[in-house]
Amino acid sequence: MTTTGAMRRAGRVGVLAATLALVFGLAGAPAALAADPTFGTATATSNYGGAITVEQSATIPAGVVKVEAIVREGIGAATFLAPITTPPAGPTTLRYSLATPKGSVFPNTPVELGFRLTFDDGHTVDSPTTTHLYADDRYTWKTLAGSVVRVHWTEGDSSFGQKLLDVGEQAVKNATDLLGVQETTPIDFYVYADRTAFYDVIGTGLQENIGGLALPDIRTLFANIGIGDENSSWVSTVVPHELTHIVFGTATQNPYHQPLHWLNEGLAVYLSAGYDSGARSNVEGSAQSGDLMPLSALVQQFPASADRFSLAYDEAVSAIDFMVRTYGRDALVKLIRSYADGVSDDAAFTAALGVDTKGFETAWLKDLGIEEPVPFGPVAAPAGPLPPGWVGSPGQSGQPGQPGPIATVRPVRPPRSPGADDGSTIVWIAVGVFAIVLVAGLLFVARGLSRGNPLMPAGANIDPDPDPDHDPPEPAG
Repeated sequence: MTTTGAMRRAGRVGVLAATLALVFGLAGAPAALAADPTFGTATATSNYGGAITVEQSATIPAGVVKVEAIVREGIGAATFLAPITTPPAGPTTLRYSLATPKGSVFPNTPVELGFRLTFDDGHTVDSPTTTHLYADDRYTWKTLAGSVVRVHWTEGDSSFGQKLLDVGEQAVKNATDLLGVQETTPIDFYVYADRTAFYDVIGTGLQENIGGLALPDIRTLFANIGIGDENSSWVSTVVPHELTHIVFGTATQNPYHQPLHWLNEGLAVYLSAGYDSGARSNVEGSAQSGDLMPLSALVQQFPASADRFSLAYDEAVSAIDFMVRTYGRDALVKLIRSYADGVSDDAAFTAALGVDTKGFETAWLKDLGIEEPVPFGPVAAPAGPLPPGWVGSPGQSGQPGQPGPIATVRPVRPPRSPGADDGSTIVWIAVGVFAIVLVAGLLFVARGLSRGNPLMPAGANIDPDPDPDHDPPEPAG
């Protein structure tokens, strides 16, 4: 190797080394990025009817422009963001209180809480959250647990709780056996002996006609049952009714939509009380009197008035009874279970029963001995005589019983005989006379204004009305 070649090679090695040093030097240089926030453990406390308060220590870096509390009420709930005061950079304690007036958040609801920081470049950082179980802490609760149901009550001895637990466990078994689902996650059953306290829980909008409330989303049942009522027939009905709703929710759970309300309520009545003589008499009497409500009016909620509320439940169980008698229990189960796939109501009914919801309702009404009611609303105008000379294209307005675009229809002027006068000459003469009188009047007024108006009192100011469209004042008294 010559000296020149060695020098050239050494030069290339030096350049390569310098290049590698530059690359590794750049890679090793610290990036000019904003510092990340640090968070402590979030803690939450609550008092029923007051608020849920969350606190979390944090170190806020520079560049934070907004801080919000994260709130998620219930299982799988959407995120609610509540802005709070943005603290300066440095160590701090983030704090937020969620107001919970009575009836706004149900007891036994898990509430996830934390904080979100937004930086000046738009990116966000969420703190580790905590989940707080909101409880009705007005009472000291007694608890008795079975295989699935957990009963919580405040008044009465253990036999009271055991009776309600036995009823609840049997109700869950009956519903799961029918629908073919398994319930493994506990169902909490809260019993209020005091009606006012119970109404505080369910909220003012649900008080009328309500003795129990099931919430499948949080797997919780509330009921108003007084001491000594545990052996009543009402309890043996309302507890299975409400627990059936929770099993129904398990069988139909999907992220798209809720099943028909009458289907849910009808099944709960069917399994807890059946289609008894009182319900049958109410439905058949309403059918004969024309007071029956269509099932299509009961797809989301029932009326609030006591008589219509009761009739809605009776109609719902009547429809379930008809479904079982006509299509069989397996078809009922197939219908209910199909909702878990997120199908539409019509698709579920068609797959299970062979008819859509309207077809089922028509068959149910026919079974009751009545024809499908004619809906109220706009109807086509009846066919009738037309004015002389009124014509139109076939299938358009102007032909009896054929509504269509009015713009295509026109009256036809009958032919005029020579010299005939249709009255237009007289009209034009009258218009000419009116115009002459109007012009003369305007000239007279203009002349009077140029000389001073003798009808206007001296010293009066003529001001334009700032609101020319104003209405005159209403007369007193």
